[in-house]
Amino acid sequence: MYIISAIIILTALGLFLGLSLGVAGKYLKVESDPLVEKIEALMPGSQCGQCGFPGCRPAAEALVSGTAPVSLCPPGGTSLIEQLAKLLGIDVDLSQSQDKEIMIARVSEDTCTGCTRCFKVCPTDAIVGAPKQIHAVVADACIGCEKCVQVCPTECLQMHPIEVTLRDWRWPKPLAKAA
Repeated sequence: MYIISAIIILTALGLFLGLSLGVAGKYLKVESDPLVEKIEALMPGSQCGQCGFPGCRPAAEALVSGTAPVSLCPPGGTSLIEQLAKLLGIDVDLSQSQDKEIMIARVSEDTCTGCTRCFKVCPTDAIVGAPKQIHAVVADACIGCEKCVQVCPTECLQMHPIEVTLRDWRWPKPLAKAA
């Protein structure tokens, strides 16, 4: 008898709280700028901080407010700069900017002491390992932000170009025809 009444009370409480949260979510929703949403959707979303902001959302807000240049996102490259300029209605000179080669970090096992400084600063958790053991970099998760290289006391982390395999090979871009 007590178990059945407890089940009924908990079910009623759950339904009441769920309904209350649903109503509160509908009526207390904070509207945000749709332009910020569009810009954030264009950005890589890795929250790497290479732009000087703690994540892609604050960077998008700074772009909309006009306090940041459209070239603020290094991982996005020139294609992101073009998309952001088009979306914001800004003219941008892309002659000075060029996409840098994509690099990933690699650990030299001979000099790694397992100090754990590198994986504490990695924004994508691409570095795995345990204290006082050799670490490794998960290449698919590394975004090439170089934060780990900057904090490594033994300089066992270096940036290397991505090795092209059948899995990640892409057609090269066509050359522009001479006019």
